[in-house]
Amino acid sequence: MGFLGLFSKPGNASVQRLPTGTVTVDRHGDLVMSTVPSNYPEGSLREIANEVLALFREARAMDMPLSELTMDFASLRITAREMRGGAIIFLSPVSTFATSTPF
Repeated sequence: MGFLGLFSKPGNASVQRLPTGTVTVDRHGDLVMSTVPSNYPEGSLREIANEVLALFREARAMDMPLSELTMDFASLRITAREMRGGAIIFLSPVSTFATSTPF
């Protein structure tokens, strides 16, 4: 499915806020802990976690193990660190508005 498919599913016309927080998952993709608000769909968090774990597994299978990865989308940054088969995933929206400081 890929990461881009997570945010552009057909029939998913509802608008929701981008997730903010941290998700910890075990090697099977089960959520261990989350600081993402509970109103964000758990299924979406699981899909993100499964994609991140798949990337770590594929890199390990190619003898190029990753310890950390960062993906920047137009409005969302996903940073993940591998932890003994599981992962800790940091989700943070990217602000498109630059704040200027007065001189």
